[in-house]
Amino acid sequence: MAEVDEGELLRRIARRDRRAFDELYRRTSPWLTVRLRRRCADPDVVADVLQETYLAVWRSAGSQAHASAGGSALGWLWTIAAHRLVDAFRHRARQQRVPTVPTFETVAPAAEEEALAGGIDADLEQALLALPPELRQVLRAMVLDGLTTRETSLLLGMPEGTVKTRARRARIALRRALS
Repeated sequence: MAEVDEGELLRRIARRDRRAFDELYRRTSPWLTVRLRRRCADPDVVADVLQETYLAVWRSAGSQAHASAGGSALGWLWTIAAHRLVDAFRHRARQQRVPTVPTFETVAPAAEEEALAGGIDADLEQALLALPPELRQVLRAMVLDGLTTRETSLLLGMPEGTVKTRARRARIALRRALS
């Protein structure tokens, strides 16, 4: 198979030729790994991207096999890898933005459940319901759920300053409504 070019290997892979796939991997994985490492220092991410790339090659070699006469098989391979790397970076960024909130077994009913069951003063319930939704949302996260300003900011996707301002406005509105 040494005399077969990458375009022909892709055509064979499209016909589910495992030996052609192994040969393409043997030829291109060192080159692709070096290119990925230049863009990402995390070896685990590089390994995942490499695996996802070759899985995509196996699954969709047929679509490239017809177009390989007009384009480079290596270019197609690099395009897949680059897109998978961007996806990995996006996934990592989403994971870092979402706070991990520990879950505990509920021992006492939640404040919302008490309000619905009539355990909280009806005036307080009416005052809470009268709040604008954006103020009620912040107050619920900080008071009822016990989240910090930073956790609330991350959860609701807004700056910490906005969370503080809305929490203050909600408390002022509640004080006015209850006095």
